[in-house]
Amino acid sequence: MQSILIVEDDLRLANLLRSGIEEAGYSTLLAFDGEMALRLIQNGNVDLVVSDIILPGISGLELCKKIRGVQPEVAILMLTALGTTDDKLEGFDAGADDYMTKPFDFRELLARIGVLLKRRGTNVQSTNEAVNILQYGDLKLNLDKQECFRGENLIKLTPREFSLLRFLMENAERVVSRSEIQQKVWNIDFDTGTNFIDVYINYLRRKIDHDFNTKLIHTKPGFGFFLSHEQ
Repeated sequence: MQSILIVEDDLRLANLLRSGIEEAGYSTLLAFDGEMALRLIQNGNVDLVVSDIILPGISGLELCKKIRGVQPEVAILMLTALGTTDDKLEGFDAGADDYMTKPFDFRELLARIGVLLKRRGTNVQSTNEAVNILQYGDLKLNLDKQECFRGENLIKLTPREFSLLRFLMENAERVVSRSEIQQKVWNIDFDTGTNFIDVYINYLRRKIDHDFNTKLIHTKPGFGFFLSHEQ
């Protein structure tokens, strides 16, 4: 049975989440602050974390970063009242796989949990089969070390930037739409009403292209984005 850690300091909401998630067939653990959550994570046997952002002690964002340091394969869904585009970007930058705002539809929460756990299972099964290096021209991603190089230059990327660039490289010279990126990189299959994909494309352009003569990340207006040597 897959195990879900619920990190929520509101006891009433924590118990509601536990009851609904267990009814869907999952086992659950409860933590009421970040430190307690970390102890449970370090003990292992957690497949997914559902965490609030505003927590006693360390915040949900700091917790997310710490989880990525000790158990990078664990899926993380942020569940919070903070719902602006900047809040969501901050959550993704901290390493979250998905982000839902309160109030939420429990059916949608369970659907997203199912998607994240399915993706996690696929990733765990295929780890030994994965290609360790992706390269396009002088751009290189080391998938084991989560490192990016342009030529000899090490480029620091956030987890979400790394995932987006990986997707572009895996589809080099093919135009990928915003909706495709949303589904394949963020695992979101509905309109979020925000331009966060364009924001992340701009982040990548500043890091990958700004200091180099050959620009690799291009836009095809009305269609999407693609990686190409062509200027």
